[in-house]
Amino acid sequence: CQLNNFKSIKLILFFIYFRYVNGHAKKHYEDAQIPMTNHKKTEKQEKVQHTVCMDCSSYSTYCYRCDDFVVNDTKLGLVQKVREHLQNLENSAFTSDRHRKRKLLENSSLNSKLLKVNGSTTALCATGLRNLGNTCFMNAILQSLSNIQQFCCYFKELPAVELRNGKTAGRRTYHTRSQGDNNVSLVEEFRKTLCALWQGSQTAFSPESLFYVVWKIMPNFRGYQQQDAHEFMRYLLDHLHLELQGGFNGVSRSVILQENSSLSASNKCCINGASTVVTAIFGGILQNEVNCLICGTESRKFDPFLDLSLDIPSQFRNKRAKNQENGPMCTLRDCLRSFTDLEELDETELYMCHKCKKKQKSTKKFWIQKLPKVLCLHLKRFHWTAYLRNKVDTYVEFPLRGLDMKCYLLEPENSGPESCLYDLAAVVVHHGSGVGSGHYTAYAAHEGRWFHFNDSTVTLTDEETVVKAKAYILFYVERQAKSGSDKL
Repeated sequence: CQLNNFKSIKLILFFIYFRYVNGHAKKHYEDAQIPMTNHKKTEKQEKVQHTVCMDCSSYSTYCYRCDDFVVNDTKLGLVQKVREHLQNLENSAFTSDRHRKRKLLENSSLNSKLLKVNGSTTALCATGLRNLGNTCFMNAILQSLSNIQQFCCYFKELPAVELRNGKTAGRRTYHTRSQGDNNVSLVEEFRKTLCALWQGSQTAFSPESLFYVVWKIMPNFRGYQQQDAHEFMRYLLDHLHLELQGGFNGVSRSVILQENSSLSASNKCCINGASTVVTAIFGGILQNEVNCLICGTESRKFDPFLDLSLDIPSQFRNKRAKNQENGPMCTLRDCLRSFTDLEELDETELYMCHKCKKKQKSTKKFWIQKLPKVLCLHLKRFHWTAYLRNKVDTYVEFPLRGLDMKCYLLEPENSGPESCLYDLAAVVVHHGSGVGSGHYTAYAAHEGRWFHFNDSTVTLTDEETVVKAKAYILFYVERQAKSGSDKL
């Protein structure tokens, strides 16, 4: 959308992501329309009736009439002046006087967040994450990881590192590309964010310092456009892994890792160098088996993984709702079977046979050689077509407890009866129709209760609600104790 004359637009300020949740912002747009019942609309009048909205977090401008973001400014730069005015208002809100008032409001709000559990009243100590401008993809991943106890506790127990001192000590960090401070630590800011969650001292925490570090070391995520949550998770884990390999706060990474006896050397999976807590928790190993269909030569390769990306089988892709009765329900087991079943490679994936000395038709099969402590399963809901990226909105049934992975193992006879069972810890859900739009939320279990994390808002929920979610990323934790739960 192009702005040619500031007089031709009407500006409404609000948070754009409400457009994808319940149409709140769109209602403002519809209410702002002026009915022209007594005058015939001319072509010129038609052009000037544009209602423009601005996101109060990222200051991006959106036109509802054109259904697109505004990519320019007026000749007088009036949109930029609005942005600067909002920035000044935001800065003033962080003076000491306003800061104390906000703390009082948060504490008052916290005291009112009580719920009934088994007849007794208890505080809802969960903390939300503020949306910094289409950062729901990051918030959903952070909330999920914060509820994987073994992984979260490792970072929370790391020694603190103070990266800012002198004149910058205690000041709010604004995420801009022009900042010259290169002394950043993803591990440290990730640690601080995890420590801020579940303390019960505030209703919502602003992960701006972490987001600034993300901008510095992950250029793909600069800006305020919507990003893919799975892609962010992979970048986050990879960079945490790389930074931990170099030591932390003068303490060798291997020394810190060895202090936790549950992460022994036998449970590590090395990816891109030495093992860290990332690979110790999420690391598994796949065996990739390829057979030449011409000479029968077999090739085996072992590939480490931090998560498994599963296709939703094509026969289920038109089945959207759980209660839809046209055919069988797609289950997580169908997706796992599709991933591990024998597959004939197509013409674009011909295998270079070392015996035939040329590319030949072949078959491929995956086996899981080693299961991780936390099994992360990514359902591939976004697929490229000739012109755009479509979303597969199929409901996939998944178990809350007792996911049995034994039948997908290379050597299942070497596994104990309980070692292949997994229980669900967290689910990331994408709401909307496209990867570049929509909204991310997360469900996660904490001390036996399920919570729904929607940016700053955290609500208590139940298992029935969780299992109805159209999962995008599933986090399963290896079961430690025996249970009578049913298997998948």
